[in-house]
Amino acid sequence: MRLSDYVTLGRTGLRVSPLCFGAMTFGTEWGWGADENTSKQMFDRYVDAGGNFIDTADAYTNGHSEELVGKFVGDRGLRDRIAIATKFTFNPQPGNPNSGGNGRKNIYRALEGSLRRLKTDYVDLYYLHAWDIVTPVEEVVSTLTDLVHEGKIRYYGLSDTPAWYVARAQTIAEKEGKERVATLQLEYSLIERTIEREHIPAAQELGIGLCPWGSLGSGFLSGKYRREGNTGKGEGRLGSPNQMFNRFTERNWRVLDAFLEVAKQISKTPAQVALNWVATQPGVTSPILGATKVAQLEDNLAAIEFEIPAELRKKIDEASALEPAHPYVFYLPMTQGRISGGTTVQPWKRAYTYTGAVAPPPEKKASAT
Repeated sequence: MRLSDYVTLGRTGLRVSPLCFGAMTFGTEWGWGADENTSKQMFDRYVDAGGNFIDTADAYTNGHSEELVGKFVGDRGLRDRIAIATKFTFNPQPGNPNSGGNGRKNIYRALEGSLRRLKTDYVDLYYLHAWDIVTPVEEVVSTLTDLVHEGKIRYYGLSDTPAWYVARAQTIAEKEGKERVATLQLEYSLIERTIEREHIPAAQELGIGLCPWGSLGSGFLSGKYRREGNTGKGEGRLGSPNQMFNRFTERNWRVLDAFLEVAKQISKTPAQVALNWVATQPGVTSPILGATKVAQLEDNLAAIEFEIPAELRKKIDEASALEPAHPYVFYLPMTQGRISGGTTVQPWKRAYTYTGAVAPPPEKKASAT
């Protein structure tokens, strides 16, 4: 597969590259990331390789990421070619409850700011960045539908939301004739497969694309960390007080050991194998890349140019499989056999199969070149 082997974004007509370039690293305001010159080099390399899908957010590097994306796209006259995704939810004004969250007032405020920084009249994909717990889903769907009709956004998606929220939003949109959810953005990697329980089956059933973030497990799967007592050590952000999750767990070290052995056997870098695994999982449209150096981006872009042999893929699948949990144990073949009386029953469509985790369907997705 090449970067220019475009795929449709969920059940829409938008064609995007099978790898999305994440611009969270554009700017050094957070104490890490890439300066403007390096960010421009990475942007140019991605676009020149055939990439057309850029992901940013109003909260990334305090808005500087959006400014750089707008500058790079504008300088090369690429607005009609590039699909720009950005996000709203996080609050830039401490003490003001309505400059954050997912209410109508903040969505309009946030979008106006993003359009100004991006130097564009519209964004191609506008994400709710995270569930705020309080805003009714009806208000979110209605507001984003209005923005589509006003021509300020083309499509919208949901990021870091519960599966029930996704299903409710899509059902409301379908039943009330509103614009439907185009895609989901959630964490997904060999050390974080939780979305296989609910989100991936829901997305496949409801015609929603999936653009995962965190495919390298915050860098854990890059192979640059080593075990040191009860923690780990390496050159990266893991272990810093700003990290949301503890990656240095006994389970993750076991996954890493099996994964690194597979990478060695097929002579690929750990990052390439980790990205390839996510990119070829059922339901996945376009994983989001994150890089701070041109060499990292070059390595990542080669991640879809090979196949992991079936026996080695099985090895890492088993090493990283989700633990059995209620009620998902009821969907395994043994229990389903009791339901069907030992007969074989084929559903009218089979998008996914429960085997403790999601099993690949016969055909992953259609490409539009």
